[in-house]
Amino acid sequence: MDPIIIMTNLPDKTSALTLAEKLIYARLAACVSILAECTSVYRWQDKIETSSEVPIIIKTLTQHYIEVEKTIKNIHSDELPEIITVPISGGLPAYLQWIANETLLLEKN
Repeated sequence: MDPIIIMTNLPDKTSALTLAEKLIYARLAACVSILAECTSVYRWQDKIETSSEVPIIIKTLTQHYIEVEKTIKNIHSDELPEIITVPISGGLPAYLQWIANETLLLEKN
């Protein structure tokens, strides 16, 4: 069991909810937290850009990363979406087991 957090941003709450529902339905994530809209400032193609985004935190297992990435890329409108993985090195054991239980059911089907 290798739990991870995947962080990404989507342009609006509707697309964030669509992503969350797809990931949960497919058992690719145990939980998807959709945060409040924020403003991001970044450099893209030699220009400073400002955009509104909805941050998303996805709790899953390492083995689901590739499918989660594909799902994000299919929904995301950006040419280069932010997709960052952070390993979970510790936490409440029962919560980490819940993540595994909710996503490992994918393999039993």
